[in-house]
Amino acid sequence: MVALPLAGWAVHRFGSKIVIIISAFCYLSFLSLIGWSTSIWMLVPVLVVFGMLGNMMNISLNTQALALEDSYGRSILASFHGLWSLAGFTGAGIGAVMIYLDMMPRYHFLIVSGLVLLMLLLSQSYLIKEKSHGGGGGLVLRKPDDLLLRIGAIAFLGMLSEGCMFDWSGVYFKKVVQIDPGLVALGYVSFMGAMATGRFASDSLNNRFGRILILRISGILIFSGLLLSVLFPTPVLATIGFLLVGLGVAAIIPVSYSIAGRSKLYSPGVALALISTISFFGFLLGPPMIGFIADLLSLKASFVLVGIAGLGIALLTSIRLAVFESMEVTRK
Repeated sequence: MVALPLAGWAVHRFGSKIVIIISAFCYLSFLSLIGWSTSIWMLVPVLVVFGMLGNMMNISLNTQALALEDSYGRSILASFHGLWSLAGFTGAGIGAVMIYLDMMPRYHFLIVSGLVLLMLLLSQSYLIKEKSHGGGGGLVLRKPDDLLLRIGAIAFLGMLSEGCMFDWSGVYFKKVVQIDPGLVALGYVSFMGAMATGRFASDSLNNRFGRILILRISGILIFSGLLLSVLFPTPVLATIGFLLVGLGVAAIIPVSYSIAGRSKLYSPGVALALISTISFFGFLLGPPMIGFIADLLSLKASFVLVGIAGLGIALLTSIRLAVFESMEVTRK
């Protein structure tokens, strides 16, 4: 969170290409340092800097992708987010292999750092230098305009849904669906698989039907999937419900970033930092909120709340459409 305004300023001031290269090299260095941290007093500051560098890369990479998207003249941002999802699967798979081999984390992190460093060296020359923007680029986060407030609210609800599925899908399948212990992860895997697949399909759908309609359908899918899982908590129907939620969540963040990056008042880096700040609150607040409601009422009731978040997304993309039309983002 602390890094977001700094990232927006750095990208605006120096360009996304420079920020990507510097933050990526530093990111790899601090990944290795995590493995070599021998005390809590060393580990905590290393993790803090590692987290800051992660968001520096988040903002700069998305800004670079937006510049590339503009050069293509069509939506491609969601495919990059799909690659991010695939990288999550790949990282988890490598981690599982390292655990099987009983390899110490420090060597695991060094191997991953080496692989990523090689990819960075091979690809950094292809990064483009995006055009300069006249929008605001101050270090301090300022009040968003109407468009960014609307997109921020949509991204907040999307990240709230995403965070809850990350943290609570396994618990739901264990406590509510009461599935065989060996299949507890089925809900999470179905959600993640659908989200990754949906992101690769989102770009062509955005180009054909427009970003706002896709966001509206995404909200409806989140609501429908969770309603199905709550009303019929059987292994088959709950899995189908989680698949629908994954498809619904898939497009929300990439489309929100794509719209925000075209703000006429802010440079892409600053606009993305604003939206990321708002949406991260949803990712952080959602899971503990689910736990609180589950403790107070039931886990089913808490998942109904996430379903209502999906309805909120559908509502926010159905009223006062002039906010979007004024920025010419409904079809692009």
